[in-house]
Amino acid sequence: MKVHIKKIRFGVVGTNFITDWVIAGARQDERFELVAVCSRKQETADAFAIKHQIPYTFTSLEEMAKSPLIDAVYIASPNFLHAEQSILCMKYGKHVLCEKPLASNVQEVQAMIEASKKYNVTLMEAMKPTLTPNFLSVKEHIGSIGTVRRYFSSYCQYSSRYDKFKEGIVLNAFNPELSNGAIMDIGVYTIYPMVVLFGRPKSIEASGIVLSSGADGQGAINFEYEGMNATVLYSKIANSSLPTEIQGEDGNILLDRINQIGKVSYIPRMAAASGKGPVADPQDISRSTDKDEYYYEVAEFIDLIQTDKKESEINSHENSLITLEIIDEVRKQLGVIYPADNKKGV
Repeated sequence: MKVHIKKIRFGVVGTNFITDWVIAGARQDERFELVAVCSRKQETADAFAIKHQIPYTFTSLEEMAKSPLIDAVYIASPNFLHAEQSILCMKYGKHVLCEKPLASNVQEVQAMIEASKKYNVTLMEAMKPTLTPNFLSVKEHIGSIGTVRRYFSSYCQYSSRYDKFKEGIVLNAFNPELSNGAIMDIGVYTIYPMVVLFGRPKSIEASGIVLSSGADGQGAINFEYEGMNATVLYSKIANSSLPTEIQGEDGNILLDRINQIGKVSYIPRMAAASGKGPVADPQDISRSTDKDEYYYEVAEFIDLIQTDKKESEINSHENSLITLEIIDEVRKQLGVIYPADNKKGV
């Protein structure tokens, strides 16, 4: 007898390459059904619909949000639109999976969380690494390294858009009007996993480079926790091949890339008296999978909807809120201001 799979019908907002990637991963979950796309221009919506075999198109988000055709919305629009669009969709009873960062600032995140409660729908930030099998392996093995003393993470990736910036052309990536910049685009990848593992830091000290557009190009942040320190580096104007490392009194955990965790190693500390040196050979604790990396965030989101949960235990509302608290404080220290910071209400 064939088992009936309950489908969750999705609409997507945003027609960029990230949406392409998410759709590819989501379609590995047989519960995912893509039925609609919303874009400001009909020709853009039509082209995207043809590309992904999507039956319905909209140029009005409110019309899509009102539609009985969909159950949930994936939002991948510019950062400054995340809160407004998410709340609109939730108002009409749609569950929302919203790209990282969840919003422009803490005020907007709080409004989104309140909307989730008010309209009794699921809201989750689409932060993919923290839901993958390799990150779950980190969580399971972190007790093996004893008392944690340091978290270090680096994600520095020279942006192709920076070449245009140097020519005097400010594209979206470096436009603070859209709540964009290095910390929002890639720095968040170093911060969110730290928050998932260790919670809210006691203090934050940031330095960085603010570009002529008013957006940050790179930054370095030091955090203080009880009994441990954390440091993250991020940049859109230089590259780095540094990994992410969690250092404990009894060993270390090494992640090759924090944004896309391909390999995780556990390195136990060995007594110097053993004659084998201060550390042992790395042990590969990676988990093999045949799933796309984007599969896991969509599967988690669908699980929440189907079990009537309003938030993820990992990509929780609290973790998203703390992450934006951190980003707000870093921007304050660097002097990065977004128009969204001065908005009254969402």
